[in-house]
Amino acid sequence: MSTSTLSEGVFAINKPKSVSSAQTLRDLQKAFNSSKFFASWLSAEKVNRSIKSFGERRRRKKPVEVKLGHGGTLDPMATGVLIVGVGKGTKSLQNYLSCTKTYEATILFGAATDSYDTLGKILNKAPYAHITRERVEEALEKFRGKIMQRPPLYSALHVQGKRLYEYAREGKEVPVEIQERPVEVQELRIVEWLEGGSHQYKWPSQEAETEDKEPAEVVLHLQDIPGTSTETCKKQSENEDHSRKRRRTVDEEEDVVAASVPTRKSQQVEKTFCMSGGLQEPDPEGTENAKSEDPVSISQGLSSSEEQPPAVRLRMTVTSGFYVRSLAHDLGKAVDSLGCMSDLIRTTQENFQLGRNVLEWSDIKGGEEVWASKLETMLQDWQDRIEEPGDHEKPEPIPQSAIV
Repeated sequence: MSTSTLSEGVFAINKPKSVSSAQTLRDLQKAFNSSKFFASWLSAEKVNRSIKSFGERRRRKKPVEVKLGHGGTLDPMATGVLIVGVGKGTKSLQNYLSCTKTYEATILFGAATDSYDTLGKILNKAPYAHITRERVEEALEKFRGKIMQRPPLYSALHVQGKRLYEYAREGKEVPVEIQERPVEVQELRIVEWLEGGSHQYKWPSQEAETEDKEPAEVVLHLQDIPGTSTETCKKQSENEDHSRKRRRTVDEEEDVVAASVPTRKSQQVEKTFCMSGGLQEPDPEGTENAKSEDPVSISQGLSSSEEQPPAVRLRMTVTSGFYVRSLAHDLGKAVDSLGCMSDLIRTTQENFQLGRNVLEWSDIKGGEEVWASKLETMLQDWQDRIEEPGDHEKPEPIPQSAIV
């Protein structure tokens, strides 16, 4: 077996928090490109490229880099097992898309956000004093086994040729309602119950604009939650819409610009409903001040002015296609309140488990003298246990966005 072959395969990294899966790959690639460990692989790849390009029309050559891909995206706020393919190992990543995964997640009650987690903007709040561990345990029963789940708006699912998060980035409304999909929850249990005031988790500090709340609540099915401020916000929105109609002919262009973030000219043709959240650009100067003048208090009907709602930490083992953020959102509704995900760790995916056979991010930061020997062992272990080709049905191809 050649030295370059020993540098290929599949391993897992403990993804750091506040970093996307794609950025994690780019950071790994940067560390690998300059290493002695991958020097032979890079040399072999340069030779292969020169052979393939022989006789072809001269074209701009891309720099040769270590080829990486991931087998299942993790949210930026999440940490834990991110499966990574190296070189020819990227062709095996399909096998990890349909496997079961285990997560530990913290769900904070009392508020719903556009992204279903605390990185988004608050759409609505609801009472939470009635929520107890026993009530949550009872509600969890409906989420075990084979269930139907609606994916979050901020996800990579395709709708009419675009990923859902692309509609938000472009300031466009999702053209159709997001449909529920079948998923399976093999295990779901409470790890820890956190009373209000006994934990560090908090709601986001930013709130969605008033004119965006009503359509957002319709899309996210928040209208029937007891105690929310939906009806009051609806009346407020109707009054504002009536006021806008009366002055539309005078300051239509000014109104559109003031109510939206700076965008390309092609996106400023008309004002459209846009789900706000972490994927959007920062608000223009002065927008935050405008929020504070909203006479409708989003906190009305809440249990405490101190805003210290309870939270619950759950452990779950789920099948492919399951969204933990959707569970957080749906569980909040199931206990007659609202909920959003505050923390997420993927502890296991297929045969990779934190603390057992997953490379730590601190190893990468420690330099090649720290990570090289560990990575070599992991790649060797993977090569020792891979099955013969043809044992699996032909899988779905890995998206190019997962390869760098």
